[in-house]
Amino acid sequence: MTVTNITTRSGFLLMGFSDKRELQILHASLFLVTYLLGMAGNFIIITITTLDPQLQSPMYYFLKHLSLLDLSSLSVTVPQSIDNSLMDNDYISYGQCILQVFFFTSLASAEVFILTVMSYDRYVAICLPLHYEVIMDPRKCMWAVTAVWLSGGISGTLYTTTTFSIRFCRDKIIHQFFCDVPQLLKLSCSNDYLGVLGVSSFLAVMAFACFIAVTLSYGQIFSTILRIPSAEGRSKVFSTCLPHLFVFSFFLITGTCAYLKPTSDSPTALDLLLSIFYTVLPPTLNPVIYSLRNEAMKTALRKVLSGRQDVCLSLLFCL
Repeated sequence: MTVTNITTRSGFLLMGFSDKRELQILHASLFLVTYLLGMAGNFIIITITTLDPQLQSPMYYFLKHLSLLDLSSLSVTVPQSIDNSLMDNDYISYGQCILQVFFFTSLASAEVFILTVMSYDRYVAICLPLHYEVIMDPRKCMWAVTAVWLSGGISGTLYTTTTFSIRFCRDKIIHQFFCDVPQLLKLSCSNDYLGVLGVSSFLAVMAFACFIAVTLSYGQIFSTILRIPSAEGRSKVFSTCLPHLFVFSFFLITGTCAYLKPTSDSPTALDLLLSIFYTVLPPTLNPVIYSLRNEAMKTALRKVLSGRQDVCLSLLFCL
């Protein structure tokens, strides 16, 4: 599709990856594998934390909602990109672009908030174990998760409203594999995007506050861990908490850099790389980092799989 054609239509062209057919197929294949792995991992977590009665504590309740966010986040951007590459058609309608911006920014914001809540849950569990059931009672957990989803929706609404209130007077070509706000701002021909920058700055402050809260929580956790006499116990908690802190920091820093760095008319490979770091990798890696390395989760998964095998054998005998 040419630029002259797109100027007569209301949508955009997503030009994130190469226009060479071989590289388009490679991109679609890699994204498809990543998407299937991420979906499978998150679906497994949602299933076993719902079905297993042993996994009904606040930690697993938050993990289930993290997986719901990750599963949804992957589905917002990756399938559209795969379809565009396979069909050799980079067009996305104006309405689809609005929906992508809304759902992606909502889910990304909610993910920052849920990870902050999860860090506090781990802090209470490790540093204040005797008060855990009082502080993290089911009603408070339910209200915390409700606040996470509502805050994400409000963030997404602010981003979407301010982004699509600007006038797009340049060629509607987005040098990205999805409708990303920083790339949309490049299409503005005036200072209309100042409202978006205001929203971005406000949410960046909120994200920084979340980062400080997470850092303080894990700082207290590590301080408590160092007082554990057992070297094996210290190693176990460190191996669990350090990946959590790394993934959260990685997700937050790459996203903040992409949304706050000055926009440029010339696209760079760094822009594309940063977008993959905060859109595709975290939802794919979170199931492994947060859940599937957990012994209780592994045991629950084995129980579910053995139960399915028993059902399958029973059906075979009946036949």
